[in-house]
Amino acid sequence: MDRRKFLQTSALALAGTAAVPAEAGRVLAPRGSKDGFTMWQLNTQANLIGNSYVFLTDQGRVCVMDGGYRQDEPYLRGFLAHLGNKVDTWFVTHPHVDHMGSLTSILREPRGITIRRIYHSRFSDEYIESRPVDVKHCRNFYRALDESNGIEIFDVRQPGTEGSVDGLHFRFLSVTDETIKKNTYNNNSMITRVWDRRKSVVFLGDMGQEAAEKILASPYKADLDCDYLQMAHHGQWACKKSFYEAIRFRACLWSTPRKFWDNDDGKGPGTSIYEVPKTLQWMNELGIKEHHVSWMGLWQLD
Repeated sequence: MDRRKFLQTSALALAGTAAVPAEAGRVLAPRGSKDGFTMWQLNTQANLIGNSYVFLTDQGRVCVMDGGYRQDEPYLRGFLAHLGNKVDTWFVTHPHVDHMGSLTSILREPRGITIRRIYHSRFSDEYIESRPVDVKHCRNFYRALDESNGIEIFDVRQPGTEGSVDGLHFRFLSVTDETIKKNTYNNNSMITRVWDRRKSVVFLGDMGQEAAEKILASPYKADLDCDYLQMAHHGQWACKKSFYEAIRFRACLWSTPRKFWDNDDGKGPGTSIYEVPKTLQWMNELGIKEHHVSWMGLWQLD
């Protein structure tokens, strides 16, 4: 099955379809980009802000970044089914429900999905309690991790930790730093660089200004330069323009619902307090002309 046919049939993912057939133990799924990976930015379900990316390596292995809200789960399950239901590596930027809600549900009820390993950077009990509104979902996620069987769980504690899955290479530029006392969950997003021989992507998760200042002063500042940059906190109430001015990139990835994009909470475009249009204006001023927005549909990077 070539990638074009895969994209056509992936619309069935909404129904959570079963895995594609296998011949002699080999799943009939497309391989990723030659000498590297193919990546999909999954489109939001129910116009939510979930952060969800799926990778397919040049040798046919699957990786996931975050995975989105629980409301994104049926679509994600169907997408993974078309790729064989085997996830080699799952990256979790931070324990916010719009990033790990689907994964929490899958860990509790795999329904045929197998996961080899998960990378995250765990919060202490004290830090979990720093935002009462997030405590329940965070603890549910950690409980699901702790109770999972047969999955290698990597709690990344050292910036610069790196690895690879076939032609897909990754490096964690930041990990949990509990000296940051403001905007705690977002500011402890694990910033991740992913690259192959032809392209690079940096995932900022929900990084806030305090974490932005920290990473710019770190030995990993140069690793922020990339081809594709996932906009911090969906482009909304995150870091300042000075952060984006300090790094080099050529395209933006927006895991953003339409109401953020249009600054519309139901009364029409431009009538709410969302800051995405301001962030987009910053990008225009920086000369960035390529934008991929999750509410606009599924997008593929080869």
